Amino acid sequence: MVRVAGKPILGHILDGLVGGPIDEAVVVVGVMKEHVVDYAVENYGDRLSLSFVEQAQTDGLGHCIYQTREVVGDDPVCIVLGDMLFDGDYDDFLAAHRALGDVDGSIGVKAVEEPSNYGVVTLDGDRIAELVEKPADPSSNLAISGLYFVEDTTALFDALTYLVENDVRGAGDEYQLTDALQRMIEQGATFGTFDVDDWYDCGRPATLLEANRVLLERTGEAGASVGETSAIIPPVDLGENVEIRRSVVGPYVSIDDDARVEDSRIENGILGRGSELSAVNLSETIVGNDSSVSGTPTHLNVGDSSEVQL
Repeated sequence: MVRVAGKPILGHILDGLVGGPIDEAVVVVGVMKEHVVDYAVENYGDRLSLSFVEQAQTDGLGHCIYQTREVVGDDPVCIVLGDMLFDGDYDDFLAAHRALGDVDGSIGVKAVEEPSNYGVVTLDGDRIAELVEKPADPSSNLAISGLYFVEDTTALFDALTYLVENDVRGAGDEYQLTDALQRMIEQGATFGTFDVDDWYDCGRPATLLEANRVLLERTGEAGASVGETSAIIPPVDLGENVEIRRSVVGPYVSIDDDARVEDSRIENGILGRGSELSAVNLSETIVGNDSSVSGTPTHLNVGDSSEVQL
């Protein structure tokens, strides 16, 4: 729900589905579930068929997808991670998946310099031979991007059920989707890959800020008036009821609703809903919802409902 270039990350993901061949979305919710449900229904309920499934405990991506088994049934699925933004069109990704022919599923991949930080794909010809989550000694530099298509969801949920019921945990002591897909492959399922040129892992501060910069380049502009003693340097996105006094904001800044900036300078940053800055000079910074920063820092990442004084 972090606001990036005018809307939460979830909004950018759902935007990619609207008007395309995928018209039904199952959203797995946990923390802040009421905010997620309200936002999705209010903004997309008339354009997508929405269902919501709760993951009561965060026990890994495999466990997350396992919660959807009764809603999804045996329908084919596209799985998109909630903290990933892609520099591409979902229609194009689906076309690339379908171009692979008779496969049980496919995974978006990209060659990376440090594959041990990701799930890794090893190929045998044009089919996936092995999937390993965050291997210490990766056999390939092809990283899983966080975008999947699965045709045989019966086999997928069988594999996930096996992991959960037998408490087979993988990397991070969690139930991993990668392990379930590998189990499918070991039982004869065929998976291909398609290329994903760029994606932004918004669970990491540096790439969240990078995604903010890229999206603001396309769409960002000042969205509210400011006092005569302040300056906005585009591209900037301002939410509702934002107050800016005696400050310089931008470039590449997203500010959520009800935030306040006073006697400060901020560039390349994201300010959460209801946050406050006073007498600071910030760059490459993320400040969470309902947080306050005052003093003279230059680089911070501050979580929700926090207060920092320097």
